[in-house]
Amino acid sequence: MTGRNETTVSEFLLLGLPIKSEHQNLFYALFLAMYVTTTLGNLLILVLICLDPHLHTPMYLFLSNLSFSDLCFSSVTMPKLLQNMQSQDPSIPYAGCLTQMYFFLFFADLEDFLLVAMAYDHYVAICFPLHYTAIMGPRLCLFLVVLPWILTTFHAMLHTLLMARLHFCEDNVIPHFFCDSSALLKLSCSDTRVNELVIFFVGGLIIVIPFLLIIMSYARIVSSILKVPSAKGICKAFSTCGSHLTVVSLFYGTIIGLYLCPSANNSAVKETVMSMMYTVVAPMLNPFIYSLRNRDMKGALRRVFCKKKNAFSL
Repeated sequence: MTGRNETTVSEFLLLGLPIKSEHQNLFYALFLAMYVTTTLGNLLILVLICLDPHLHTPMYLFLSNLSFSDLCFSSVTMPKLLQNMQSQDPSIPYAGCLTQMYFFLFFADLEDFLLVAMAYDHYVAICFPLHYTAIMGPRLCLFLVVLPWILTTFHAMLHTLLMARLHFCEDNVIPHFFCDSSALLKLSCSDTRVNELVIFFVGGLIIVIPFLLIIMSYARIVSSILKVPSAKGICKAFSTCGSHLTVVSLFYGTIIGLYLCPSANNSAVKETVMSMMYTVVAPMLNPFIYSLRNRDMKGALRRVFCKKKNAFSL
């Protein structure tokens, strides 16, 4: 037996998804298609926002960062899951596991904060339309983008450093498809009380405070909408917020159901399925939610392709 300050585990084994062997190839093709769709969809949004000057507004600045976050968030877990399903090798090095955990927390938190920034942008646009340009100036927009990156860097680093100090003994099997912090804590043979307290208080604040800010923003938005006498104005306001509310419901619904419910009620299969919802399904659906219901994105797509056609014709 080695000392308490040493790590006897050099790698972990990811059990992955509870899929029967005869269905492995089918699910591999499904998840590969979902990952390719996520990558292409979010890349398309990034390219359109970059190329079309009409989309160089605060709203699409936040959306471009959200698309980048979705792309990276999905890339943290999906390639390893696909590799494990194809090679039947579930191992991941100790350092690789901590790295995956860091970037998983980073991009999950980043999406969390960006949804708040987008909710505030909608709030200003609907409640103070005449002062929107003055309020959402370049300095505030830059602050609302840079601050989430700084906060998520420190939060993810805090949890990763606390995890790195723990000692892992013989059990190295993680009943998940990625290195989830709660699953790693259950494997540790060290005292994990500090980690659990930090997850409960700091992690809870990271989820609850942004969620409450979004609720407050939309409460003010609804109050403002109900004062609008025009049915056309009400429809326009709801159309502006509809896509964002859909994404917020999908993201927070699964996270709150998974992390704020008593863990005793969550089986390993339930936790895995719910994790798939916000790590795989949500990043794939976000480009469709924002582009298919957004006339600006459709217009940008037509303008970009028209430019390409004209360039080729010349």
